[in-house]
Amino acid sequence: MGQLGDTKLLPPIEADIAGEQAHARALDVDTQGPLRHIHRRVGTAILFESSGGQTEKVAHLPELRFALGEPDIDTTSIDNAAHALEAKAFYIRRVGSDGFRVGPKPKLSQVVSQRVASLDEETEVVPEIRRLVEKEFERGASQPLVRFPKDSTEIQDSPRLTLVVADPAWEWGKQGQVQAHIAEWTRRRGESDRLYPGSLVWCVRKPGGELRKEVETLLGWRRVQQDAQQGILGKEFETEELEGVQANAKEAERDARDEVWATYRYVIILDQAEVDGLRVIDLGAGHASGSETLCGRVVSALRSEALLNESVGAGYLNRQWPTALEASGAWPLTGLRQAFLNGSLTRLIDPDRILRGKITEFVEAGDFGLASGPRADGTYEQVWFKQLISTDEVMFEAGVFLVRKEKAEALKAGIVPATEPSQEAEPEEALSAAEAEGVAPPTPMEVKTLRLTGDIPPEVWNRLGTKLIPKLKSAGELHVGVRFEVRVSANTAKNLLKDICQALQELGLESRIRVEEE
Repeated sequence: MGQLGDTKLLPPIEADIAGEQAHARALDVDTQGPLRHIHRRVGTAILFESSGGQTEKVAHLPELRFALGEPDIDTTSIDNAAHALEAKAFYIRRVGSDGFRVGPKPKLSQVVSQRVASLDEETEVVPEIRRLVEKEFERGASQPLVRFPKDSTEIQDSPRLTLVVADPAWEWGKQGQVQAHIAEWTRRRGESDRLYPGSLVWCVRKPGGELRKEVETLLGWRRVQQDAQQGILGKEFETEELEGVQANAKEAERDARDEVWATYRYVIILDQAEVDGLRVIDLGAGHASGSETLCGRVVSALRSEALLNESVGAGYLNRQWPTALEASGAWPLTGLRQAFLNGSLTRLIDPDRILRGKITEFVEAGDFGLASGPRADGTYEQVWFKQLISTDEVMFEAGVFLVRKEKAEALKAGIVPATEPSQEAEPEEALSAAEAEGVAPPTPMEVKTLRLTGDIPPEVWNRLGTKLIPKLKSAGELHVGVRFEVRVSANTAKNLLKDICQALQELGLESRIRVEEE
């Protein structure tokens, strides 16, 4: 130190270049071959070029290249090492466009590091992370948001597409408690099954501590900015650095905002085709400087995966027409609406509004008909087809049906649909008729009844209506009954009973299914 002419250089050497915890050592952890210890060598060259009897006391990049250049080391590696070390160091500063200098005065980054070390996790870091995440999702949000729910009851069961922002303490992985919570809360709200599970879109952060690190740096710079304004920092820092505190604080906030975009990269939605019932979409890296909002980024990803649409066409509904309703040609609007809300059909941003508008268009154009008030003979009290209709007539309730074009034309023409006879002809009548025509009487056809009983696991309940029931319906006369029995606590029984009655009413089954309480 005496030969260099400055005995105050020991702290810079220990902190940045050669100490056990020096920044150069940390940066050299993964360096190998010709680049082994490249940051420590660059730091050493900067030290001697900017100290001792040098005239200018600045190490310029050409001088560093000349000092460290070898056949196996290109100049770009030396430049990158110098910039990386200066960014981490406490005592190595930039001078001009290509110069570096080691001095006894610490940089403000050292003070920031000290301020970060003194931050309180629960009262400062965690609240700031939550505030920053909430602010980014709310900025320009076009969809309803649910922020950091503590339990499933805080997430409303709404038909409109809703973004659920998971708590920053949750991180997405292949298996774990977070996945179990999301799967359970998507399907159920409290003790009741959700009516609209397909409307929930989860946003969950990736594993890692990058977001926490950026927020801690932001809080550190804010403290330094406050100290600089109050004149607490003193004269041991460069004037240029003190003048740039505000700019550094703003840059730290931009970095923290960008990290929110990069961290909340996983979108999870309900998908019955997946093994665990959840589909995961990786948004990839993102940044807050673009014109798109974070909410808009999620919506765009769903659209690109063909999981969300602004509207639906008549052709789509015809292609997705349930097999069990092919013969009747009438789709109850309650079932149609539910298919868009439980993940069976594509998601819509606002299903009720979109379906009402599109159904009126379909009826006016003659693509479909709308009927209400079914009668015993297969006709309806009111049929709309190829005519103007108010959206008020499109009600998602029992007794209102979307009718296929062919059936709507027949109903408008007064053609009564053919109905199956209520009972078969008596054998004696059939026999006398055959004898009268002089032919042999037909041999009675043997009829067998197939009855299916047993327990059905919950994971195949939805597929039962698409795989098994259509086969039974096409084979002959089918009668389907249900028997559900669930044991719940007395405290939740009353609310569950209300939810069940509401669900039956929306399905148009309130008069067919009896609910009993013991």
